[in-house]
Amino acid sequence: MAQISANPIISDLRDRIQHLEGAAARRTSVLPFGVAEIDAQLPGGGLAFGALHEVAGGGNGAIDGAAAALFIGGIAARTTGKVVWCLTRFDLFFPALAQVGLHPDRVIFVECDKEETVLASFEEALRYGGLGAVVAELVRLPMTASRRLQLAAEKSGTLGLVIRRWRRQTEASDFGMPTAAVTRWRISVLPSEPLPVPGVGRARWLAELMRVRAGEGGQFIIGACDGKGRICLSSDAADRPDQARRSFAQS
Repeated sequence: MAQISANPIISDLRDRIQHLEGAAARRTSVLPFGVAEIDAQLPGGGLAFGALHEVAGGGNGAIDGAAAALFIGGIAARTTGKVVWCLTRFDLFFPALAQVGLHPDRVIFVECDKEETVLASFEEALRYGGLGAVVAELVRLPMTASRRLQLAAEKSGTLGLVIRRWRRQTEASDFGMPTAAVTRWRISVLPSEPLPVPGVGRARWLAELMRVRAGEGGQFIIGACDGKGRICLSSDAADRPDQARRSFAQS
């Protein structure tokens, strides 16, 4: 019996389907927090790879801003591979990042002279692929730029993390403007959780999930990232479930 030659049209369709299935698999892979109450609010049970995520401090001060950076650092620490961190102000405290599991030898810092260079470097790193995460410190995130970044993350399957930082009060209002980010978080410092050792307590944060695509936001009282980048639901909040998690409609 003569062998039937492969139909080039069918072969091309098969290749396209495999490519689309591979892209879909990258988009649906997630990085769980390991906290059931938080992961339940996120489609897929965690932060989506191949997506853009925004985090800001709950206030305009340096303390909440530092908590937001450590929250991001803990997320990046739980990924595999190098982490690219783009910024204009080289004021990160390396020992603090190491304490949340993100050791400096894993991080490639890209120091830029202006925000436009941060955006360009962020997008290039996202498109490169093969990285654990890409972080950018930004004052503003225009919708057009965020769409480009989201598309770049989708193409490579890389986790894109944006820290919103402000130099003055008037810049903070930009955080309310819409972007293409899949999730938007706000982190605020709370009094430390008491421990049996006098004078020592684990830092606590209020983590507000302000927006999540195809999901519902909420707020959580959490213990700050430990040495492996992991957070936990505060024991004080667990005793008061009405304050540990409160859902709200997304804007």
